[in-house]
Parts: sequence; C-alpha cells; structure tokens
Amino acid sequence: MEFTWHEEKRKSNIRKHGLDFARAHNVFAGETFTFEDIRFDYGEQRFVTIGLLDDSVVIIVHTETAKEIRIISMRRANKHEQKLYFENLYG
Repeated sequence: MEFTWHEEKRKSNIRKHGLDFARAHNVFAGETFTFEDIRFDYGEQRFVTIGLLDDSVVIIVHTETAKEIRIISMRRANKHEQKLYFENLYG
C-alpha cells in the first residue's frame, strides 16, 4: 500500500501540528481503530484512523483505494479520542 498526500498540505500540517504525513505508515503498521467520517458530504469516502505514533495517540483523516492511502490530515488525539482508541482496542 502506497501513502500519498499533497505536499503543501503536508508542510502546513507540520507547521500547525508538528506531525509529518511521511510518518503515517508507522501508525498504520500498529494497532488502529478506523471509522468512516460521515459528518459532512466530502464528495468522497473519508476515514478517521486512530493509532499510536511513538508514545502519542494520533488521528489521521484519509481516503483509501485498492492501491493507496491518501493522507488529508494528522494531529494528536484529544482526551475523548484517546479514550475511544483504548476502549475500542482494549475494551
């Protein structure tokens, strides 16, 4: 599976959140909890994946095809999202 992103969005995300899309593959290599983002009509199917990067719980918004995962955003999870992650994976 290939990971892709828009380079300007990646640079903006590094400035805003201190997280680089280039490290997203590390999150997907571990235990994750993924659900569809249905809050808005984005014109495409979007997913939210919660997982670990180093010692932090992070949120990745992305799209998927058979060949790629396109990263849209990546940030540290808030307390509610951290709880959601641990409850769904570890009960």
